[in-house]
Amino acid sequence: MITIDQPIRRSQLYSFLANGFLYPTENWLEDLPGLAPLLDELGLNDDSIPTWRLDLTQLQAAHRHALGLTGSLCYETEYGLPNEFRQSHELADIAGFYRAFGFEVGGQQRERPDHLAMELEFMYVMTLKEASACHQGLTEHIGVCRQAQCWFIQDHLGRWVGLVAASLEMTAGASVEYEQPYLWLARLAERFVRSEAERLGVELEYRSLADVRHTPVVIDTSCGDCPVA
Repeated sequence: MITIDQPIRRSQLYSFLANGFLYPTENWLEDLPGLAPLLDELGLNDDSIPTWRLDLTQLQAAHRHALGLTGSLCYETEYGLPNEFRQSHELADIAGFYRAFGFEVGGQQRERPDHLAMELEFMYVMTLKEASACHQGLTEHIGVCRQAQCWFIQDHLGRWVGLVAASLEMTAGASVEYEQPYLWLARLAERFVRSEAERLGVELEYRSLADVRHTPVVIDTSCGDCPVA
């Protein structure tokens, strides 16, 4: 029997995670008490939902400290690509997924296609499309949506979401309370994406943070004589 319940629940969590990794304009911590039933349904509620007493201004400061000042932390193509040409290729591949399914990056908060929030948002759209196809009984469309999810997790999101969590574990001090919400969010994203890979039958490539070097920045040779360069 085709049911829309599971893809709807999955889309809800993808949406929550995508919004969480963007610079906050609303306090997503206020939604945590209502998250437990969703995590229960998806088999992800291993621990109790944490509570933090941060207002929006403090949450924005936490985002800047945990994610903003790290520069490349939230961008897939900054993790371990050999050169800018490979980076351009990967960005084009991600953008190709988006175009194929009518997903446009934009709005008030504009980010690169390889930002973690954008990739999570794309998966939100794909699971929502799957739910719509289930509701209409469009078996072929369901298959197309699921195959796209498999490819995107295997080639992109699943390959690096764990590196974000590992990076935050290195930089977030246990004694600094305002860093913890984003470390928790990254760990939840990693667990969810891994569970998605298992559900879809995708074997993920494990990469250790110790083996990853940031994609090098190519300095414009016209600036070679500049002391700053």
